[in-house]
Amino acid sequence: MTTSIIIPKSLLPQDGRFGSGPSKIRQEQVEALERGGSTLLGTSHRQTPVKQLVASIREGLASFFSLPDGYEIALGNGGASAFWDMACASLINRRAAFGVYGSFSEKFAKSAQSAPFLEAPVLYRSEPGTFRLPQFTDNVDAYCWAHNETSTGVAAPVRRVEGSLEQDALVLVDGTSAAGALPVDVSQTDAYYFSPQKAFGSDGGLWLAVLSPRAVERAERVELSATLEGARRWVPPFLSLTSAIANARKDQTLNTPSVATLIMLENQVRWLNSNGGMAWATARCAKSASTLYNWAERSQYAHPFVTDPAARSHSVVTIDLDDAISAKQVVAILRENGIVDTAGYRKLGRNQLRIGVFPSVEPSDVAALTAAVDYVVEHL
Repeated sequence: MTTSIIIPKSLLPQDGRFGSGPSKIRQEQVEALERGGSTLLGTSHRQTPVKQLVASIREGLASFFSLPDGYEIALGNGGASAFWDMACASLINRRAAFGVYGSFSEKFAKSAQSAPFLEAPVLYRSEPGTFRLPQFTDNVDAYCWAHNETSTGVAAPVRRVEGSLEQDALVLVDGTSAAGALPVDVSQTDAYYFSPQKAFGSDGGLWLAVLSPRAVERAERVELSATLEGARRWVPPFLSLTSAIANARKDQTLNTPSVATLIMLENQVRWLNSNGGMAWATARCAKSASTLYNWAERSQYAHPFVTDPAARSHSVVTIDLDDAISAKQVVAILRENGIVDTAGYRKLGRNQLRIGVFPSVEPSDVAALTAAVDYVVEHL
């Protein structure tokens, strides 16, 4: 039960959406959806107008990530969770090693554990609020981890595991809550994959991946082996990465996509690139995140959950509150005042705020949020 507290309008952010995904969608994206509604919605995704939309997304992302020679952008339905299964079907040959340090980095590992045609993965674990990258491991052919652990607000480095090239092992990095918000050199990966409902400010249900030539060749080889007599592996069409790549090269998806998602994504990619691309977007997110971390460190009742400053995310910020203050109550009062989606990750179970500071969020609104939280706590 909440206490009725009205936050003065002078303290409220202009936009009260701080979700960690789905995240804030800009008004310009909504307007783009309205403009495209009469010409694109309800039309075939295999015809020129929608294919031009997909082409613009792929070209825009290639520019945003400064795609190395030979790398390409693929996409398909199902979100990052579908890509976990796709990677198990098409990219991991026998065995993978995983960095596991939160709910989402563990989900990919669980997909590999349950795949009957793969050997048991090697897990490198650390406690929530920290990260641990997989180390060089004999007899593995893929190294997997999350660039940003959405559940805890931890950002991990993205770099090839030393010796992985020599053993012909791929590097597969989940960039779902990092892509577009955190700096990344995609040449250090073979698949950097993400969904668009975070920094790219669109709806979920779609996955996008930056793929290296090595990843494309691996998928072709693995899927071919699955067709041989006596093969234990099954690659259903929906999880075929080679099919997704073939369709992406035609600027389409294997199955019918949400055209509305594509419209909003295309507008966001153009907006990011027009403002300065990755350098601008990551600096903007870093500014917002620093505002929150500095506020929490000065506060008498709040402190950053991630104790190592180098591991603190600049896209999803987690702030613990003292036990005397109910984060659940603070979140409810904020919502009553139009400030939404500030609750901590439910499975983590901490007395915590979790704030999405993706590029669409105005840094001035983040500063206003801290003042609003102070006001609520003062009047509890």
